[in-house]
Amino acid sequence: MADRAPTRLWAMRALFAALCAAVILWRLLPLDTLPPGWAGPDIIVALAFAWGLRRPEYAPPLLIGIAVLLADLMFQRPPGLWAALVLLGSEALKTRAPGLRDLGFAPEWLAVATVTLAITLMYRLTLAILLVPQAPLGLSLMQMTMTVLCYPLIVFASATLLGVRKARPSEGGGRRLRI
Repeated sequence: MADRAPTRLWAMRALFAALCAAVILWRLLPLDTLPPGWAGPDIIVALAFAWGLRRPEYAPPLLIGIAVLLADLMFQRPPGLWAALVLLGSEALKTRAPGLRDLGFAPEWLAVATVTLAITLMYRLTLAILLVPQAPLGLSLMQMTMTVLCYPLIVFASATLLGVRKARPSEGGGRRLRI
């Protein structure tokens, strides 16, 4: 059993990286030639928050930072700003994970919504201060709302299909196996 723990840990980290890469690839595919009239969710952020709250060892900070930085580069966003904010939000949620473990899903969802709103507003404020052109406020708020609304689906799919469930108190909250 002890031999399986590191293997599962690294397999789940590889799965997280593969899921992030698949999301990036999917968004880069030219599936429609017309620009969309709505902003879809940021699935990488939802994945990082869901996996970070449930099993922090599966989504370590370096892996989250690299995945979001790669997304920044591929989607031609200012490199590193969104990655840093997502990383800060993810780590803030990870510190709240033990307190949210015993509560239901609603407080967790509210915490994720609050952090998502905060990082979206900090992103827009930073771009405004630096006079960087940015998308209209409506599109940013739409993407943030869609991310918050898709969060339960990401959690459900992660738990049922991939086995990423909340750590039990006997497991130390998942912080024990940081490699």
